[in-house]
Amino acid sequence: MSALYMNSGRFFPSGCTFSSLYIQIQSFCSTRKVNKVKLYFQRANLIDLLRLALRSSSDGSVVRLLNSRDLDSFVVANVLRSAPSPESALSMIEMLKTNPHFKHTQNTLYALAKILAKSGQVGKLRGLVNAINLGKFDNVRRVSTMDQMRWYGVAGEVDEVVGVWDEWKAVQKRTCTEAYNIVMGLYANKGKDLEAVNVFRSIVDDGALPNPRTYTVMIEHLIDSGKLDRGLDVFRMLPLMRVKRTLRQYSVLVEAAAGDDRLDIVQTLLDEMRVDGVLPGRAMQLTLQRMHQAGYVDWTDELVQNMLPNERIKNVAYSIDYTDDDDDGEEEDDANCISEESIDSVHLKPWLDPSALARALEHWGNEEVSALEDAKIVWTTRLVCKMIRSFKKAETAWNFFCWVSYQPGFTHDIYSISRMITKASRDGCVHIVDQLLSKIQREGIRLSFSTVRLIVDFYGISHCADAALRVFRSCKEICGPIPKTNLLVLYSSLLRTLAKCKMTSDTFDILEEMILLGTFPDIQTFSGLIHHFALQEDIKTVQRLFGMVRQCGMEPDTYMYKVLIHVYCKCKRAALAQRVFEDMSNSGLMPDNDTKDLLVKSLWKEGKLREAAAVEERSEELNGIVPAVVTGHLFTVNSEELMRIYELYLGSFTINEESACKSNAI
Repeated sequence: MSALYMNSGRFFPSGCTFSSLYIQIQSFCSTRKVNKVKLYFQRANLIDLLRLALRSSSDGSVVRLLNSRDLDSFVVANVLRSAPSPESALSMIEMLKTNPHFKHTQNTLYALAKILAKSGQVGKLRGLVNAINLGKFDNVRRVSTMDQMRWYGVAGEVDEVVGVWDEWKAVQKRTCTEAYNIVMGLYANKGKDLEAVNVFRSIVDDGALPNPRTYTVMIEHLIDSGKLDRGLDVFRMLPLMRVKRTLRQYSVLVEAAAGDDRLDIVQTLLDEMRVDGVLPGRAMQLTLQRMHQAGYVDWTDELVQNMLPNERIKNVAYSIDYTDDDDDGEEEDDANCISEESIDSVHLKPWLDPSALARALEHWGNEEVSALEDAKIVWTTRLVCKMIRSFKKAETAWNFFCWVSYQPGFTHDIYSISRMITKASRDGCVHIVDQLLSKIQREGIRLSFSTVRLIVDFYGISHCADAALRVFRSCKEICGPIPKTNLLVLYSSLLRTLAKCKMTSDTFDILEEMILLGTFPDIQTFSGLIHHFALQEDIKTVQRLFGMVRQCGMEPDTYMYKVLIHVYCKCKRAALAQRVFEDMSNSGLMPDNDTKDLLVKSLWKEGKLREAAAVEERSEELNGIVPAVVTGHLFTVNSEELMRIYELYLGSFTINEESACKSNAI
């Protein structure tokens, strides 16, 4: 945790004994009417006491705390997650049985399941899952398929994961991308390279959309196999596919490049992180210090400084003894006492959960703010960004953003400002965005390109097209010169936003502007626009867009043809759909089975029996070519790019196998 609350009169003063702290927290929590922020810190105190007690040499303090009237499932779940070992967590579960008033909830049971998975106790994990599904715990719903896959995946149980997955696929036609990611990652970790590659191919063939975590699994797999350059190739393809490049991806690549002494690549990755607006994680600290020592001082000074321990943050550190501090001054029984020589010294950072604290602050009132100020939290960029992201409403996040700017030792930087701007744009708070953009322009601060693109995308969600146009027109002043490839992506985001806001004339103005500037929309952008106007049954606009594809010298891909056939069939224009089918087959392409069946059905409904028979006959001639699903996704990625990624991934391992076979033959 990057920033936590300081020692104050309320939070673990230096020199206090365990027993006195226990009494203090009991009295502190005795007030029935507390606001949510006070309740949060009440729980945080108890969580810290339990964390410390679990690391001590006596179970008596744990049992005593677990029988506190202030114990609830929130406290237990978070203590389990931060337990020093699986054994201590499981021991705590046993001790909970001494509290007759405590009942497990989904949070505590799921925390326990993850502990069992991490410790490889598959039998107990399976028993817990069965008990939950049999309804042995009140008010706890059945374990979802995804959660079972996650837990068995953490435990490294390939057969269990695949078995659950197969059962899911037997019931549902499609499963979510994360299920594929779990199986793919598990195969990669087990060294089953081709099986992992085949799972990625299944994502494509099943018509699902690989997400950032899919590519994280792929990049990690390539790097773990000693293929850093292949991992970099995949990473560099992501922006044009509109896939977010994550901190995890950067961290893995930076670590691998630094390990190979390829510091020039590390420098390039760090520069791209800045463009993407990604705040480096603490895992990069050693790498950045090494870069700094090697003379790469462009901006490593600032990053290293941000990653060093903040001296304002105090540890929860005190000596734990087990004497009773009652007024009569009498000591407890010898069995519960410990000599001064065997006192444990425990040092921990105080527990803090930004998401839970943000939920407690949703009602931003004087009492909540006062309780927050009393906590003496040390605010840093990373913590503030997590808080802003966790607020449900942009207005509450804005109140916090303004309040924290006046807190001692904290100053907003480009990362916290970017987080606030994107939060506000998603909720359509144009006045907040405009205010912040004006401020950074006056002060000469530049946003990352990724932030500008997110603003434009989020304005499409909040239907603020005019505001998106203003940001687009000011992008050079906001983030500086934009490379042509990034400009194409930004134009695509703007077109998507304008289409969502039903600004047809502006959409075509932007399209014409792009073409005049030599920045032609890509196939997936055209497919997205065609699909959007098809939903409005605007056939003329659809035909106009398809004509522009030809004018730009582009060949429609399989997915665009599929979109057109669905458009015309939906609008009861089967004759036009058949013409598209003929153009498609003449280009050596074929629609998937579902699209072909839709076309045949539409032709039958319109009485065009001969034409329907011709489509069936043509499909039978090319039966081996007809794909199960045509790949591609609106506004994001086309089928060619997906296949290029797949072939790169596959080639990284099949080449090795072929080389190995040749070596064995020799």
